[in-house]
Amino acid sequence: MMKKQAFNPYLPLDTYIPDGEPHVFGNRVYIYGSHDAEGGENFCLLDYECWSAPVDDLSDWRCEGTIYRAEQCRHYSIERQDIYAPDVVQGQDGRYYLYYDLSGRGNHGFDGPISVAVCDTPAGKYEYYGDVKYPDGNPLLRFIPFDPAVLNDNGHIYLTYGWGLGIDTHAPLMRRFMPAVMSGIFNKSKEEIKAEEPMSVLGANLVELEDDMLTVKGEPVRILPALNNAPKGSCLRQHSFYEAASLRKFGELYYFIYSSHVNHELCYATSRYPDRGYEYRGVIISNGDIGYNGRKESDRLCATGTNHGSIEYINGKYYIFYHRLTHNTAFSRQGCAEEIEIGEDGTIQQVEMTSCGLNGAPLKTEGTYPAAICCNLTQGHMPHLSNAKKNRYAPNINHDSQNRFVKDIENGTRVGYKYFSFTGITHLSVTTRGTGGILRIETKDYREVARIVVTQGDEWTDSEVVSFLLEGYLPLYFIYEGRGKLDFLQFCFIEKE
Repeated sequence: MMKKQAFNPYLPLDTYIPDGEPHVFGNRVYIYGSHDAEGGENFCLLDYECWSAPVDDLSDWRCEGTIYRAEQCRHYSIERQDIYAPDVVQGQDGRYYLYYDLSGRGNHGFDGPISVAVCDTPAGKYEYYGDVKYPDGNPLLRFIPFDPAVLNDNGHIYLTYGWGLGIDTHAPLMRRFMPAVMSGIFNKSKEEIKAEEPMSVLGANLVELEDDMLTVKGEPVRILPALNNAPKGSCLRQHSFYEAASLRKFGELYYFIYSSHVNHELCYATSRYPDRGYEYRGVIISNGDIGYNGRKESDRLCATGTNHGSIEYINGKYYIFYHRLTHNTAFSRQGCAEEIEIGEDGTIQQVEMTSCGLNGAPLKTEGTYPAAICCNLTQGHMPHLSNAKKNRYAPNINHDSQNRFVKDIENGTRVGYKYFSFTGITHLSVTTRGTGGILRIETKDYREVARIVVTQGDEWTDSEVVSFLLEGYLPLYFIYEGRGKLDFLQFCFIEKE
């Protein structure tokens, strides 16, 4: 039985662990991800911090502390100090191996190598162990050594990695100058870039490792192409590999989970073999609900951006872990999760973002909820957030010295929560600051059920209590009507005699 309810994001609101790779070790599920700074100005600025929860209570997350610091890596330097998306696997010796790439800005973002740290326990203090290498000791640098993920398949250790750029480098206008461009991006010579043609340095790759967890057994093989080699007219062409490689096995199928070149979605391909024959199967989730029930990019339900995560089987259920964006930037991302179903043929239907995530049921209409657990936040034209430090204005999840809240709500902005279990007469108030106006309360099919007057002021202020009648599992939306901007801290369900 869960001690409390679980929300999205599933970790505390002041915690930013994107790129989450979930793994069940023993009776706990562990999250291994990058670590963004709150309101940070670049990706992955902090050291690896691990969180875990009992498999039978996904509301009870515990911080395991810092498990590995960037400066522990022998490649750490002023130019190379950002520690990107990791993965962890248990080796045949019972120890736990953490795979990562220590990247930098400029021309050190993608040139590897893939490094490894080791620990006797899943969330202890990892120590630098070595780099993935060939038998002669030279580091594995072929293709783009980025976003490593690892699978122990009954003693066979498979490492996947790669990057996709998101540009068709084989297009006629690109062929002439792209080798020079990629040479600068990947810190490889033009000759090294050209040597991999026509297969290209871009794409998802797999290589098997020896039991020492470092030495490759052979050359890496291409398991999924990037945009430049995806067959024209195919579904894969519309959802080609970009980044965020992750490899899992459920039943007789291998699942390759990845972020496509459109950036906001996690897709999957399956095969009966780990190193070949992958077939694109579909989208699992988009962090703007694009594609869900046919939704278009122009109608995204919140700001979109990078996505990275994976699937794990936890206590009898499958979940997809992914991340959302905050602060109107690409650099402060928070982990979220949704339950999914895998059909007998391996099919996964796309799921929507919710606020109840790992809860296993809709949220109760009692107590106080942070506004920042919203799963929809849109004024009708939300952006796809780029790597620029300043993106165009939009309402967003933000923070001050004490609180996390929804910031810069303007006229027509919809703040949505899915789902609540309504049981009849409901009494509700909100806490806001900023320009006064009206918060219209709506539910399924955008049916209005009440209106709340919010007063103007610089301090957080509780509104009047409004009452309305609802029954069933339903979404809850707040739509602002006003001339200025509003910040939204929380809403509270009130018990009345």
